[in-house]
Amino acid sequence: MEQLRYPIGRYQFEGMNPAQREKWMTQIEQLPAQLRAALDGLTEEQLDTPYRTGGWTIRQVTHHLADAGMNCFTRFKLALTESNPTIKPFDESLWAETPDSLKASPEISLAMIEALYARWSLLLRSMERSQFDREFYHPERGSQLKLSYFLGFVAWHGRHHLSHITNLRERMDW
Repeated sequence: MEQLRYPIGRYQFEGMNPAQREKWMTQIEQLPAQLRAALDGLTEEQLDTPYRTGGWTIRQVTHHLADAGMNCFTRFKLALTESNPTIKPFDESLWAETPDSLKASPEISLAMIEALYARWSLLLRSMERSQFDREFYHPERGSQLKLSYFLGFVAWHGRHHLSHITNLRERMDW
């Protein structure tokens, strides 16, 4: 079950050097095209298949990536423009159960992700190294998070959910 839930393992931050920062930014830039390719040709029935027992459907995973992307981009912007802002957490599980997450075409979220990540990439590429030391406060975790940590998390998060989709396709021979 752990392998299905965390196909690339859990996120572990081991610091950020210039090569790692570049790798993470590239992974973020590549996610929209990789997601589009992973969804290509899936039927409605396949889109409504959970990636694991008790897990979200491919449709929900796609909409979650858009939801999370909007929230994470906002967290970056807040940390860059305010002094130690407190972010607003969101209940991912409840968001995944709203009617739009259950029924909307993944194309809607794909378009959002493509636009959002294009803009986010411009922001990331413009940032000075020192800006990745800026922080925000995460009230659910009760801790400060540096943008360096969060950059790695965002890159991992995209690959994590992309693997849910691609691994299911492989297991089902789709």
